[in-house]
Amino acid sequence: MIEAIIQEIAIQALYLDHTPIETIYLGGGTPSLLSADEIKKITAQVYKHYDVASNGIREFTLETNPDDLTAGYIESLQNSPVTRLSIGVQSFRDEDLRYMNRAHNAQQADYAIKAAQDAGFTNLTIDLIYGTPGLTDANWKHNLSKVKELDIPHFSAYALTVEEGTILHSNIQKKKTTPVDIEQAAGQFELLIEAAETMGYEQYEISNFAKPGKYAVHNTNYWRGVSYLGIGPSAHSFNGTTRQWNVANNALYMKSILKENKIPAEIEVLTKEQRLNEYIMTSLRTIWGCDIKMLGAYASIVMQQAKPYIEKGEILQKDNSLVLSVSGKLIADKIASGLFV
Repeated sequence: MIEAIIQEIAIQALYLDHTPIETIYLGGGTPSLLSADEIKKITAQVYKHYDVASNGIREFTLETNPDDLTAGYIESLQNSPVTRLSIGVQSFRDEDLRYMNRAHNAQQADYAIKAAQDAGFTNLTIDLIYGTPGLTDANWKHNLSKVKELDIPHFSAYALTVEEGTILHSNIQKKKTTPVDIEQAAGQFELLIEAAETMGYEQYEISNFAKPGKYAVHNTNYWRGVSYLGIGPSAHSFNGTTRQWNVANNALYMKSILKENKIPAEIEVLTKEQRLNEYIMTSLRTIWGCDIKMLGAYASIVMQQAKPYIEKGEILQKDNSLVLSVSGKLIADKIASGLFV
């Protein structure tokens, strides 16, 4: 797999048209299975074939499982290009982790964060899940309080979603476990916003919170429409006019790359309307909102469609931007689709 990834990096060398690379994000799957030397090998290929920003890579994030962050692994990462760790905590309660069938426990999550900090990794982010059956509002507040207690600069919080084909989905179908309560999740989302503000975190995107000046560079670029290249199975790429996604099957991916020297991807050429709709969808999720000037000739159409949401207080018009209110964030996808041209 590593050899296939390295080869794809070379094949895709012109995809970003010499745009300087600012960030690298190793995520999806379990990239913390990679050794520090393997990470260096992949990174060297990026430097060999791409233009890197003059001041170097601004942010290099590695997604990690808490149980992978042993003292030895953390020490090895200190001598790698990684500058930021994204730790898949999900909860500081064992009950929630068992429900989600996670391999780690709450103690390991706590240890992983503290060990990373002690080793000098101050640029950390964790993810938390709310809406889990059995997660009371008091327990959710406790999970959030750990963010401040552990002095974590950035965190993401998502409502529990049940994907088909997972063990959790199967157990719910067989009535072996409790299904998700949508109303509970909505209430805990509002608690999340309130608690984050009290703790001094800014909600710069619907699911992402950071201390001032600690926004994720990689994620921010994505939401603001900057081109990006995805490498590996299931990886998605966007260059402003086309979107492409690699085959999800590992064996087919490696066969196509290593034996045929071919990217196993589907490509979609985006129309002007599709690009505009993508801008509406991503920008509405952010603190900056949808810039009306960016809508061009479609501005009057979008504003007319936004009118009922503005009247309900779900969209706020701030200067020349449309920004979601708290109630609007609860139905962000519905509002975005309602504004599509």
